[in-house]
Amino acid sequence: MDDKKEETAASTSVPAADVPPAAEAAAVVESAPAVEHRPSRGPRGGGGGGGGGGGRGGRGRGRGGERRDDRGGRDNDGMVENVVAINRVAKVVKGGRRFSFNALVAVGDGKGNVGIATGKANEVSEAVRKAVEAARRKMTEVPLTGGTIPHEIIGKHGAGRVLLKPAASGTGVIAGGPVRAVLECAGIRDILTKSLGSTNPHNMVRATLDGLKRLTTARRVARERGVELDAIHYRARQESVVTHG
Repeated sequence: MDDKKEETAASTSVPAADVPPAAEAAAVVESAPAVEHRPSRGPRGGGGGGGGGGGRGGRGRGRGGERRDDRGGRDNDGMVENVVAINRVAKVVKGGRRFSFNALVAVGDGKGNVGIATGKANEVSEAVRKAVEAARRKMTEVPLTGGTIPHEIIGKHGAGRVLLKPAASGTGVIAGGPVRAVLECAGIRDILTKSLGSTNPHNMVRATLDGLKRLTTARRVARERGVELDAIHYRARQESVVTHG
């Protein structure tokens, strides 16, 4: 028994010469490559929650969809093009949903001619291009007196009602986004407006165009009645200002 214990002790003992000093052991630990600790990824499929944030289906700006703020107009051969609204729509098919874009555009020459139209495509730029081409083909002439309209009128389309009122020179275009886009394309510089019905951009734009189409002038009324211009007692706002000034 004593011989076996001595053999076991001899086999487990390590010579003192083979044990490295404390400084050498610390250097070996520092030189060892560091192990990178990565945070746990969590349950599968739970990542990617930080992007988007567009709410339902990723649509921007609520009901109106994504909109572009280039209402200042782009000049192409003297024409002014205003993008009124861009809306993303989806068609449900067997394999899922197919997304496309609707663009509402107003086009005018700034001299009394204006037109509106819509375009639909899979890309925003293509939808705007289609709408611009359609609006150019449907231009309407608007009678102007100076930089405003001849008389007050209410345009209607569906649930949309827009009041258009002539203003004195220097007033500016007092109108909201959709109505302003149409009036700027028509070349109107002074006007007062008020939306009295639906705030849907399509209804507001078409109501504005309806009011502009039904405008007339004192000279035209006198010609239709077969009387002299002086027999028409109504005078346009800016004409009366110029006369008395």
